[in-house]
Amino acid sequence: MDDEGTWQVVADQRRVMAGVIAGRSADDLDHPSLCSRWRVRDVAAHVALTPRSPGVLRLVGAAVRARGSFDEVNRALAVAHAERLGAGVADELLTLADDRRRPVITTLDNLLFDTLVHVQDVAVPLGVEVVMPLEGARAGADRVWRMGWPFRARRRFRGLRLSATDVAWSRGEGEEVRGGIADLLLLLTGRTATVAPRLHGPGVGTVLAG
Repeated sequence: MDDEGTWQVVADQRRVMAGVIAGRSADDLDHPSLCSRWRVRDVAAHVALTPRSPGVLRLVGAAVRARGSFDEVNRALAVAHAERLGAGVADELLTLADDRRRPVITTLDNLLFDTLVHVQDVAVPLGVEVVMPLEGARAGADRVWRMGWPFRARRRFRGLRLSATDVAWSRGEGEEVRGGIADLLLLLTGRTATVAPRLHGPGVGTVLAG
């Protein structure tokens, strides 16, 4: 995908997420997402916060409080933004859907898979089926496979071959694990329990055992 196509997917997914959470009750917004210790509203606020850098001072302060944990910094900023926005998080997602700013530490490739996966993190627990765009999912899976931290996919899936059943995409060598490219992207990013029922092949047992 070129940059223009990637930005379009990101914008579309922000709108999709807004649609999933718009008009939801406080209980729904406080429902656990697929991200451990993140509520639905926190994930949505994280996506909404992306175009608006919190600034160096806030980042440093959050890092000190989180004792240097990048995950905790992200969570703290998301929770704080969620509390500020309240029920307005859907409106903010719509307002910023086409905004192409991003934090300096985030690449466009990373922003793509992050947004795709977080839409599922919100939609799945709320019982809403959102179809992930195939080309976006393939590009996202490529990026996660190439990168090391934090997913370390090539190491985690050593001895396995991941093969998509709906697009031309496969990575790794060994026992095969087959699934739709969206499910493979979720698998690569640690959402194993969510996609396990939809995976097939002789390598699935190894994935579940890991």
